[in-house]
Amino acid sequence: MAGILMFFVVAIFLALLFVNLYFRIKVLKSYKILVQNRVEFEAKWILNEKRMESEVIPNYPKMANEIRDFSRHIRFSMKIASILIALITILGAILMYYK
Repeated sequence: MAGILMFFVVAIFLALLFVNLYFRIKVLKSYKILVQNRVEFEAKWILNEKRMESEVIPNYPKMANEIRDFSRHIRFSMKIASILIALITILGAILMYYK
């Protein structure tokens, strides 16, 4: 039983590494485009879609798709990473109390 749980912890940890790679590739590519076009907005607007649509996108209408892609990739990466970290913690706690 402990071996199976350990396997799941390692598999989820590897999935977390994949999320990190996804973050680096997708998000940094979008970020580079936004920086080259001098698009500026605060970090708090990334997580708030309504505010992004009402305050940032009207200022940069030509970059609307890139801004949406960037914020969508950030939110997706954060959701997946949070879920994976919670699973690692839960499985680690089970392993700790199992032995």
